[in-house]
Amino acid sequence: MAKPSDNKILMIVGDYTEDYEAMVPFQALQMLGLQVDAVCPGKRRGEMVKTAIHDFEGDQTYSEKPGHLFRINADFALVEPENYSGLYLAGGRACEYLRLDKQVLNIIRAFMEGSRPVAAICHGPQLLTAADVVRGRKLTAYPAVEPEVRLAGGNFVSIAADDAVTDGNLVTAPAWLAHPKLMRGFVQLVSPTILNCPIP
Repeated sequence: MAKPSDNKILMIVGDYTEDYEAMVPFQALQMLGLQVDAVCPGKRRGEMVKTAIHDFEGDQTYSEKPGHLFRINADFALVEPENYSGLYLAGGRACEYLRLDKQVLNIIRAFMEGSRPVAAICHGPQLLTAADVVRGRKLTAYPAVEPEVRLAGGNFVSIAADDAVTDGNLVTAPAWLAHPKLMRGFVQLVSPTILNCPIP
């Protein structure tokens, strides 16, 4: 098995991934000198996914608006999980159908079984529950995902929208408001010294 690169992150997205939850981490991780390969089942490098912006405006649930086009920069069909040191699962409605893809679930299992860093935000934990990797684990998600986390054997933690939960190799958060804590926790797992080093 190949040794994972210390600076390569795999990001899984799809059509109607939450805009901020793809764009912000994609750029922030690169700013720290990490290589981020954004992939989507059925799409190749250079193709786009449509994103959606989820906002909190006082309604009983989030509102949804058209986001941006997000360019895929790697081929999903060529992904070899062992070449990556971390996995980032963006949220949004894409998770509803991405969790039906067997290869997506196999990739997630490879990271979780290998205890390599995984971050999942908002609806991203739907992918974790579908992969059956949350039994006995402490995690959070968008509140509407709580029932399936519990049914999948996970220990759901209710926290503020701008907070995050770390349990071993897994970092989760309920919404994009938690980016600072989610990204800090994830990066510390991927490369513990990177936040103390000069920006490359």
